[in-house]
Amino acid sequence: MTVLPTHSTARSVSRRRRVALYAASLLCCSAILTALPGGASAAPADSKAPGSGAQAVVFEDQFDGPAGAAVDGGKWQLETGDNVNNHERQYYTPGNDNAALDGQGNLVITARKENPGNYQCWYGTCEYTSSRLNTSGKFAAAYGHVEARIKIPRGQGIWPAFWMLGDDFGNVGWPDSGEIDVMENVGFEPGTVHGTLHGPGYSGAGGIGAAYTLPNGQAFADDFHTFAIDWAPDSITWSVDGNVFQQRTPADLGGNQWVFNKPFFLILNLAVGGYWPGDPDGSTQFPQQMVIDYVRVTTGD
Repeated sequence: MTVLPTHSTARSVSRRRRVALYAASLLCCSAILTALPGGASAAPADSKAPGSGAQAVVFEDQFDGPAGAAVDGGKWQLETGDNVNNHERQYYTPGNDNAALDGQGNLVITARKENPGNYQCWYGTCEYTSSRLNTSGKFAAAYGHVEARIKIPRGQGIWPAFWMLGDDFGNVGWPDSGEIDVMENVGFEPGTVHGTLHGPGYSGAGGIGAAYTLPNGQAFADDFHTFAIDWAPDSITWSVDGNVFQQRTPADLGGNQWVFNKPFFLILNLAVGGYWPGDPDGSTQFPQQMVIDYVRVTTGD
């Protein structure tokens, strides 16, 4: 996964990217942003597939609250710092500087071309700010239906994502922790999102996944869409607006280890630039916003 800045004082969850240059950079990885304290997890209850019985909501955030308020600290923690391994250009800020409620039931993550805090990045003075938040130490679960309704931003170099890391990340590191990318979009593909698995032997550019493209030239930034996985022992199925576009099982891993039968925590972020999306150019407009209506996890009895 990604390396975060050595000038940070805490350890971060890390992040993968899909190119060979990125894969090479993993050789020097050490993750450092926000610390990952131990927390409650919803452990696997049984082996029934999601939807096979009654469903219970085990995590939900509707992002209700006054405009300008920060996210619920009982559910989310914000990471701070830059991201050298992916060569992203943004600095992730604390508090509600770049992640705030809009007063209409949404969380808005904003990427700005500015740096009022004089933040320093791997390439010098940071050119952009944004936000990344996760539920590590606050919520993790194994199996069920994981979904978020999101209106993604647009533009060259813009990189929104809704994803998950194994709750044992702090102990085993990446990619042994496993990573489930529920949704990623790179701005040069306005009508396409990607869902991907990463684990030992299939990480970075070797991740196992597929893409979903909207019909008729539509762009994801034009409206809200629901991105989800249905997750059972030895099976993960991706969908967009209820349309299934891939299912993965251990048989897809070429003999490599399936590391997805354990609790994972949630991550939302909006990156700017990096190996995969490329950097913003003269066509990219700022600010850009990732608007999240809700995040919900349900599990079967």
